[in-house]
Amino acid sequence: MSENKLEKTIHPLTDFVGEEEINHPDANKVTYYYEGICPKTGKKLKLPRTVLAEKIALSLCRQLDEANLKVAKGKMIGILIVKDTEGNMGVIKAFSGFWNGKREKTGWVSQIPSSSLLRFAEKVTLKELNEIKWRIIELENLPVRRDYEQLNQQFQQEWEELRKLHRQKKEERDRKREAIRNSSLPREQIEQKILQLDNESRKDDWERRKFKQKWKEKLEPLKLEIGKADAEIMELKSKRKELSRKLQKQMQIGYTITNFAGESLSVGRILGKEFIPTGTGDCCAPKLLHHAAVNQLTPIAMAEVWWGETSPNGEKVAGKFYPACKERCQPLLGFLLSGLSNLSPLPKQYPPLSIPTIYEDEYLLVVDKPSGLPSVPGRGIEHYDSVVARLSRKPGYEEITAVHRLDKDTSGILVLAKKKEILGCLQKLFANRQVEKIYEAILDGVIDSKEGIISLPLWANPLTSPRQEVNWLKGKPSITSYRLLEVTSSETRLQLIPYTGRTHQLRIHCASGLGVAIKGDRIYGRKDDNSPRLYLHAREIRFLHPATGDCLHLKTTTPF
Repeated sequence: MSENKLEKTIHPLTDFVGEEEINHPDANKVTYYYEGICPKTGKKLKLPRTVLAEKIALSLCRQLDEANLKVAKGKMIGILIVKDTEGNMGVIKAFSGFWNGKREKTGWVSQIPSSSLLRFAEKVTLKELNEIKWRIIELENLPVRRDYEQLNQQFQQEWEELRKLHRQKKEERDRKREAIRNSSLPREQIEQKILQLDNESRKDDWERRKFKQKWKEKLEPLKLEIGKADAEIMELKSKRKELSRKLQKQMQIGYTITNFAGESLSVGRILGKEFIPTGTGDCCAPKLLHHAAVNQLTPIAMAEVWWGETSPNGEKVAGKFYPACKERCQPLLGFLLSGLSNLSPLPKQYPPLSIPTIYEDEYLLVVDKPSGLPSVPGRGIEHYDSVVARLSRKPGYEEITAVHRLDKDTSGILVLAKKKEILGCLQKLFANRQVEKIYEAILDGVIDSKEGIISLPLWANPLTSPRQEVNWLKGKPSITSYRLLEVTSSETRLQLIPYTGRTHQLRIHCASGLGVAIKGDRIYGRKDDNSPRLYLHAREIRFLHPATGDCLHLKTTTPF
């Protein structure tokens, strides 16, 4: 990029914030880390989002509002605080996707380069995919579908009424037949009356056939029309899939990304996948980091914020900050950040909390997680402290990964993989339910049953997250067996064995299945419960070691 053009994309920090905000003691406070694994070294690389980066991003959004700039839909806006080769600080900015149909906008970083042929093919394909989408929506909402539904409902209702009437008439005929056969009437009269009742029965049969035929003539044309529409939908979906695959294959070799080590690879090579999601490389983070790399700019901090209308699914809201998207950006970050060092500030010093080791070999580590410490880092620096965060700072544990999770307030056995190659094998064991887990809990009340099975459909209602709920229409099956260990006047000690692994399964099974919540559970139990912890402990685990084939049966002592 020419020096003049580069200058137009780098903006002074003071274009967005004042000197007081730049020099504020909290300016460099980290609120989140963009993370990726370096494909060469296997080390975790981090780029922080800081208080200053967030203020700059929000200031940019206000400037866009004040300038009355509009986009057709809401959009992700990203900023990257950078330092040039002379040590001067500045800001570069990017937008996701297109800006009202255009790829470029003055003052913003350019799209990641691709061939003009690919851009043309992408434009044509996206237009065709959009036409297919709207045609499918049109076919799925044809008035004939509503007409058929209403008529079919009317048919079912009238059919049930007719069947009910005929059942009543049949019962009456059966009573009459019985009375006639037991009467003292001459045989000839009995046969005549029975024949009359048989004729009435045949008349009802004929009436039902006629009724069905009448409704078939009404419903069949509508059904035929719907069938044609469904066939067209299937054909369109097949065409859409083929177009997407074709475009993805072109993108594999079309988009080339450069990192800070000076390496340039196609998106397909980086991801190592046969097909990649449409739009990969068009998000803010890849654009900003690629631009910085090719122009010898050192990234200091980055922030991505939603600007404009709320996204159609309601997940993106104006003024809120979001991490790199899992499908398109996150898989590229490891490569993009390669070649940089000292990206992340010194780790925060957390209060001491013992994490005892239960078992360890060259492949895996099993610890006794304390209550109150999350298994893995959450969003934001204030939620970063966790078992994985603490262990990963130790030499030899840089790649440590939790194979499964325990709730923050649950204590007990947690399995972690020390090597990538063993992680997938361990996760498969959990996914295939080849791991036996035994928990111990104290309930905040007394139950009568000594043992049994709890089976409930659990659903994660997005409106009440993280709380799970029992939902017989949308819920996924969950099964737990329980056995009573001890009962006092006000509490029950249970052994729990989950056969499925739903979020909060044991907690909601006790609260909704047994009618008594676990002691200390402020989500499903009493809000005024002042217990010092959640009285739930992962006591035992049994599984086959993926590398050695040995059966591991590990136990801990319940701390309550």
